[in-house]
Amino acid sequence: MNDHIDVGASPPMEDCAQVGTADYFERARRECRAYIGLLRRTLGPEPTGAKLAIKSNPHDFGTYLSVVCYYDVSNEDALNYAFRCESDGPGEWDAIARRELKQKGVNHE
Repeated sequence: MNDHIDVGASPPMEDCAQVGTADYFERARRECRAYIGLLRRTLGPEPTGAKLAIKSNPHDFGTYLSVVCYYDVSNEDALNYAFRCESDGPGEWDAIARRELKQKGVNHE
């Protein structure tokens, strides 16, 4: 895996945990895990050479978490999957993700 694309912390049309709030890391990890599941349900599992993961990122207001797709730059399937995560990923939580987040105490209704 030679590079990565930052996909975001949640689908673009959804609210997400805000850096600096008391429960940020707990909520952000749950949202990122739910987002990875949503991406896999929508786009299929990662091909060989690609891997969805949660990454910590430094920011002026503190560290934030986001979903990234690591990919092998020499593997066309992996590269295409990473770009699809960024361009073709879902805009909103699906029913499964909403249930997962609700069960874990994150309300996205």
